Amino acid sequence: MSLCPPSPVVSEFLDALAACVSDGTFHQLTLGKTRSADPTLRNVVVRPVTLKAGPHLSFLWQHETQTVTKNFASDAAVAEIRPLLGTTFYSAHLFTAARVVQLEFNKKTEPRLTFGKPSHTVAETTPPPHDRAKSRLLPAESAPWLHRLGITNATGVVREGMADKHRQIHKFVELLSHLAADAPLPADRPIEIADMGCGKGYLTFATHDYFSSVANRPVRVTGVELRPALVASCNALARETGRLQLRFQLGSIADARLPNPDVLIALHACDTATDDAIARGLAVGSALIVTAPCCQKELRPQLAAAAVLAPALRHGIFQERHAEFVTDALRALLLEWSGYRTKVFEFISTEHTAKNVMIAATKLPSVDDATRERTAHAIRELASFYGIKSHTLARHLNFPLST
Repeated sequence: MSLCPPSPVVSEFLDALAACVSDGTFHQLTLGKTRSADPTLRNVVVRPVTLKAGPHLSFLWQHETQTVTKNFASDAAVAEIRPLLGTTFYSAHLFTAARVVQLEFNKKTEPRLTFGKPSHTVAETTPPPHDRAKSRLLPAESAPWLHRLGITNATGVVREGMADKHRQIHKFVELLSHLAADAPLPADRPIEIADMGCGKGYLTFATHDYFSSVANRPVRVTGVELRPALVASCNALARETGRLQLRFQLGSIADARLPNPDVLIALHACDTATDDAIARGLAVGSALIVTAPCCQKELRPQLAAAAVLAPALRHGIFQERHAEFVTDALRALLLEWSGYRTKVFEFISTEHTAKNVMIAATKLPSVDDATRERTAHAIRELASFYGIKSHTLARHLNFPLST
């Protein structure tokens, strides 16, 4: 059966696709806004590959629990895409070296074509082959939500005043890729990820896209946020951009009802909310817990360190920094006592944010009793030195700070 001729708008899009494939400027094509009879289908990502038979286009059909790859020669690939537009998919983003071409269909399947300059994200995600694995941590299909969340403008250029946030997003994804590689994440089911206190959802979207489109791992990502307007807007954006396994729900870090997370993220949760998040991850044995503590106020009134420190601690700034140090040091040790390997490091330069310490904890297969006892002794000695009698995470874990 022959196909009906495509509309002039769709023909122009297909011509642009064929031209950039032919002249070697094609970077990527993303098909989204699925209207498929298969409810598990999320999107299709098309990228250039070089096979023994020569240049081809690789189609990654991304479903909820699997990714199916099919390779086609250039002419056959364009022919394969044509019947999908306006039927199976209502959105297509074509990324080339010279521009971004976007094809969108409305509810009446009327097409609209827009053009933009190549985005910074695309440039980062399509480097030369020798560097591609290292650089492609945030995929080109992230461009729509980066724009909608105010990070970039319509042409993909980072907005004035958002460079630090853009850099932080990319740095976080880079760190997450390394941490996830060392974590005992499930291989027989989708990875459950919770972003506690997710705010506007920048890192929640980035986390989803890294696992789904770069690591090619099936995931279900839940963002938890207290502000109803942010929950509603993020859910709408997730739906509109075809992210069916990304959702946002209203709730607090301590009380939100959600599936047991394999990866728990809590960045800049204020004061003891970080302890609440860590405790939730420990209670269900999360494989990876990633936190960036903020506003460590709980221990400051308790500080009563050795007499030699008294002259220094009369200054408020030193009290504040000691409270931050003791709070986070105890958190790291309590995570180790709970059977995790911890890393504490600066995840972005202080010129971009003062709240830049990250505590990452990876679940270990087991911890022997002697090691656990030595860690418990270290925790109590540190608490005793600073006169700390109460710590929220210790209380969550029923860990007595004094014997």
